[in-house]
Amino acid sequence: MWGCYHLYITQPTGLAAEFVRFKFEGVEALSTENHLRPETVESLFVLWRVTGKQKYRDMAWNIFQAFERVSRTCNGYTTVYDVRNVHTVTLDVMESFFLAETLKYLYLLFEDDVDVLPLDKWVFNTEAHPYPY
Repeated sequence: MWGCYHLYITQPTGLAAEFVRFKFEGVEALSTENHLRPETVESLFVLWRVTGKQKYRDMAWNIFQAFERVSRTCNGYTTVYDVRNVHTVTLDVMESFFLAETLKYLYLLFEDDVDVLPLDKWVFNTEAHPYPY
């Protein structure tokens, strides 16, 4: 999990690049955009629910704050063109998975009542839809 989170915190914007290459010297961004994808916060959600460790919520909070700081517009959120530049251009595109998945997992991460969609009674499909287990 640290590797995924590291991709966020090492960029000036606090957002991870879409594609990266791992090298001995570090990580190289191959496609510098951030499309507001859910996979990292989904993993943080599952890890927090399974372990109860606050560090996973802290990581998610940092990612959420970066979305707020860099991707937030007056009408929603948008794809960021270059995560390496704090003055980056935004692309006026908000993928539907940001609302359906990314924000859902962030909401569940910060919901204190673990009886809301407990993982021993619900399973999430690849689109973050909960199904009874």
